[in-house]
Formats: sequence, C-alpha cells, structure tokens
Amino acid sequence: MTGQPCERVIRVFLVDDHTVVRRGMRAFFDMLSDIDVIGEAADGQAALDELAVLDKADDLPDVVLMDLLMPRLDGVAATAAITRRHPTVRVVALTSFSEAERVHAALEAGAAGYLLKDAEADELAAAIRAACDGEVHLDPVVARKLTQLLVAPEETATALTAREREVLLLVARGASNREIADALMISERTARTHVSNVLAKLGLASRTQAALWAIREGLAPAP
Repeated sequence: MTGQPCERVIRVFLVDDHTVVRRGMRAFFDMLSDIDVIGEAADGQAALDELAVLDKADDLPDVVLMDLLMPRLDGVAATAAITRRHPTVRVVALTSFSEAERVHAALEAGAAGYLLKDAEADELAAAIRAACDGEVHLDPVVARKLTQLLVAPEETATALTAREREVLLLVARGASNREIADALMISERTARTHVSNVLAKLGLASRTQAALWAIREGLAPAP
C-alpha cells in the first residue's frame, strides 16, 4: 500500500539490538539514492538519547525503523516516547508474526506501519517511503491477525458522513492526504481535516488503526 515516494532523500534512523541486522539494513539502504541512514541505536533508550541530540541540532530523521523486542526499553515504549516528543518523526515497527499483540500496542503508541522481519528488502524500502509520505503500510499476514485484536470503537461507520466514509476507504487503501485530495477533488487541507474527523468519530489513534478497522468491518479488502 504505497504511493509516490517523498520528493527528497528520506532520512532514516535504525533501532535494533542485533548489530548484524543494523549492518544489513544499512548496507541495503546505502545502495538506494532516496534513503539515507543518519544514525542507529541498539535499544529504545539509546534511540531516545540519540534523537534528543539530533533534535537539538534540528537534524531529526523522517522515519525510525523500530524493532519491538529489545532490552532496556522496548520498541513499544520507545515508539510512544518518540511520537510524543518528536511528532514529525514517523515510526515503522519491525516484527515477527508471533508478536501481533506487541504490534497492536505499537500502533496504539503511534507507529505509522509495520512489516515482518523476514520481509524482502524492497518491501522494507517501500514501507519507509510510505511512512514518509504519510501513508499506511500493512503487512498482509500480520494485518489479518491484527484485525482480530482491534477493539471495536464505540461508534460505527454509520456515524460518518458519506464523504468521511469515502475518506476512510481511501485511507484503508494507503492513500496519502494529497492522494485523497486528488481523488475527491478537494484541497489537501480539507482532506487532512476529514481524516482527523474520521479518527475522532471512531475513537481511533492513527490512520493504520483506521485501515485495520475498515478491513475488519468489511468496508475495505484485506491487503
């Protein structure tokens, strides 16, 4: 579920407690012209410390690629802290199939998307580009499991206006605010407002949760 990549080099920060994993990801990204790894950390606390330094230098990354199971401070807690302290930074969770509940917690904490650790390198890059563009990236295997864990909001789709239902479907397909605006022939600012209203009415915290909810309710096809 990706659209056009960002129209600039995407700055990425890697967080994983396995050195060989970080080296492998860095080696792959070094081959791409539109992704630049600007730093890395071995656990969530180290990541927060590094990001604080980068923030002071006005040098924050666009996307943090976050392992969820780490010592000291795990990926869920680190994601919550990053989205609170650095709201412009998008977090993409790295997970295994057995960690669906942990992924659910990461999404509640503000993660922009997730993918499996055994994903192909091209999918890894696609997830980062999607996050940078404000889109939702759902791994199909984990998405199906996550829809079973998602708590139903108090309101249902009937609480949405016809236009808001259209917006919800586009969000579920991974559309960015710009793409929603183009599809519905409205301004990007209006699209952003519609997305915010949909999340508020359904009591959801993120576009990713909205996409999962739409899939679970049968309003959108599974990826």
